[in-house]
Amino acid sequence: MKILIRRDPDHLRKRKKLGSMTTAATQNKFKYSEARILVVDDEPGNVKILERLLRGSGFKNITSTTDGLTSLELYKTYQPDIVLLDIKMPNFSGFDVMDALSSENQHDYLPILVLTAQMDHSTRLKALKAGAKDFIQKPFDMAEILARIQNILEVRLLHNAVRDQNKTLEEEVQARTQELEKSRMDVIHRLGRAAEYRDNETGMHVIRMSKYCERLAREIGLDDKASQLVLYASPMHDVGKIGIPDRILLKPGKLNAEEWKIMKTHAEIGAKILSGSSSGLMQMGETIARCHHEHWDGSGYPQGLKGREIPVEARIVTVCDVFDALTSERPYKEAWSVADTVAEMKRLKGTLFDPELLEAFLQILPEIITISQKFSDTETDPTILKSIREEIFHESFAHCNSL
Repeated sequence: MKILIRRDPDHLRKRKKLGSMTTAATQNKFKYSEARILVVDDEPGNVKILERLLRGSGFKNITSTTDGLTSLELYKTYQPDIVLLDIKMPNFSGFDVMDALSSENQHDYLPILVLTAQMDHSTRLKALKAGAKDFIQKPFDMAEILARIQNILEVRLLHNAVRDQNKTLEEEVQARTQELEKSRMDVIHRLGRAAEYRDNETGMHVIRMSKYCERLAREIGLDDKASQLVLYASPMHDVGKIGIPDRILLKPGKLNAEEWKIMKTHAEIGAKILSGSSSGLMQMGETIARCHHEHWDGSGYPQGLKGREIPVEARIVTVCDVFDALTSERPYKEAWSVADTVAEMKRLKGTLFDPELLEAFLQILPEIITISQKFSDTETDPTILKSIREEIFHESFAHCNSL
C-alpha cells in the first residue's frame, strides 16, 4: 500500500529561498571574515579577550595596539574596516584619536565602535559628535559585540562599494572627456591648417605665430591657463579665409576697393565659424578671429574698436602675426630683415599696435628670433613637417587637459 505524502504547494519555492538565504549568509560570512579590524585599548587583557573572540568568530585580519597615538599611524597604513576603540586611555584618549582621524579623513566613513565602561549621556553624546558609530559597554557581551561589529562592517562595506563605483565612474568620465578634448584639439589644428592652405602660406606660420603669442602673453603677466589658451586659440585667427573666393584670396596683385571689402569679411566669417561653443578655448578663438585686424587707434575692422576695447588676446595676435608676416617670404614679397621689421613696427606703434604690448614684444625679441629659427620655412621635408605638427598636436592636447 502506497502512502501519499501531501506537500506544501510552496515547498519548492521555500527551499529555493532558503538556499538563497544560506548562500547569502555564507557570502556575508566570507565578506566579514576578510574585514580588517583594528583594536585600540590600553588594557592588554581586554585586547587579548577581543582578539580571541574575533578569531574564534572567523575574523582573520586583526591588528591591535595599547597606545592611542600609535593607532593613528596604524589607521593610515592598515586601513581598517572597523576600529574597536577604548575611550579612557592615558596620554592620548579615544576622544583624541577620533578628533585626529576626523580631521584627516573628512570625506571618509569612520567605522569606530567605542569600548567604554562610561555609558552616561554626556560621554555617549561627546563620542557620537567625535565620530563614533556605535558603543559597547564593558564588560563585553560577546553576542552583542559581534552583532554590532557586523552592523558597522555592513555600512562600511556599502560605503566602500559606493566609493569604488564613484571612482570608476569618474575615471570613465575623465577618459571620455580626454577623448572629446583630443577630438576638439584635432579640429582646431585642422581648421588652422585649412586656413594656411587656402592662403598659400607655409605650415610653419601658425606654429611660429602661436608660440610668439604664448611667450608675449606670459611676458605681460597673463597666467599659465590664459597663456595656454592664447597658444591654442591663435592658430584659428585666419580661419575665416576659408570663405573668401580664390580670385580674391589668391590674387597676386593688389586688391581693388571691392575686392578688399570682400577680403575684410574673413574676420566675421571666422568668428561665425567658431561661435556658439561653451569651450573657453573656442570662445577665445572666436574673439581672436573677429578682432585681430582691429587697430589701436580705431582704424581697423570689422568693428572699429579702439585701444583697450580690443581684447588683449587679439592685440597680442596682431603684434605677433605682423612680425611673422613681415619676416617671412611670400610669393608676392621677399622676407624683411628683423631690423627693418622692428623699424616698421615701431613706426606703427600707437596706430596699429598697442604701445605697451609692442614694447614687451621687443623686450623678448631674442627669444622670438630663436622660435622663428626653430620653426623655419626652410624645412620642406614632408615627413619632418608632419612630425613637427604631430609633436605640436600632442603637446597641445596634453596641456589642454589641465585647462
